[in-house]
Amino acid sequence: MKPFRFQKFTVNQNKYVFRVGTDGVLLGALCSVENANSVLEVGTGTGLISLMIAQRNPTAQILAIDIDENATKLAEGNFRNSPFSERLKVLQDDFKEWETGQQFDLIVSNPPYFEENDSTKDVLARQKKTLDFTDLIEKSKKLLSREGILSVIIPFQESLFFQKVCHENKLFLQRKINISGIKDAPPKRVILEFALVPTEVIETDFIIEKFPRVYSEEYLELTKDFHVFKRAD
Repeated sequence: MKPFRFQKFTVNQNKYVFRVGTDGVLLGALCSVENANSVLEVGTGTGLISLMIAQRNPTAQILAIDIDENATKLAEGNFRNSPFSERLKVLQDDFKEWETGQQFDLIVSNPPYFEENDSTKDVLARQKKTLDFTDLIEKSKKLLSREGILSVIIPFQESLFFQKVCHENKLFLQRKINISGIKDAPPKRVILEFALVPTEVIETDFIIEKFPRVYSEEYLELTKDFHVFKRAD
């Protein structure tokens, strides 16, 4: 499988680990990293999101965790070959059972969102088999620093349930980005960010393509420091 080349790093891929996709790129580019000295990525896969965060925040120390040995080995190699290798670590463990005394300024995840089914494709990465939304939220609440943020990208139709569980766990929505695949289409994905302290919610809309296979200006601007493509004249 061909590696995915970005401007400052390369993401090697294989058939056993969920590939680089638009959801990961969007979360890596849009999550709030400005005040994040310590970052935890839950379910790192190839390591893409952690690499993007390392590029965006040159002081962040980033730990990536995944239950899948294939993923952790792949991410470890991608981290080692990047210019940010000294600030990136990977751990193979079950996030639900993992114990640590550390707290994090940012916990970020592109979590599994399909219910368990008979599909054999990318089971751990796609299905809520080893980690569901409630598990992710409850554990993240315990690991957030006082001003920490939980940032996720999920299907738009799951957003109300996710917000409900966060509210039950006293995590407060502070940012919501509604993502449409193409102009004038309903939102397909949403990035949600939660904090321990209530604040005014900032809600925005984001469009990936203005026409089929033609990226929007906002997507080009967002990814200009990552993707290896040029703005059309």
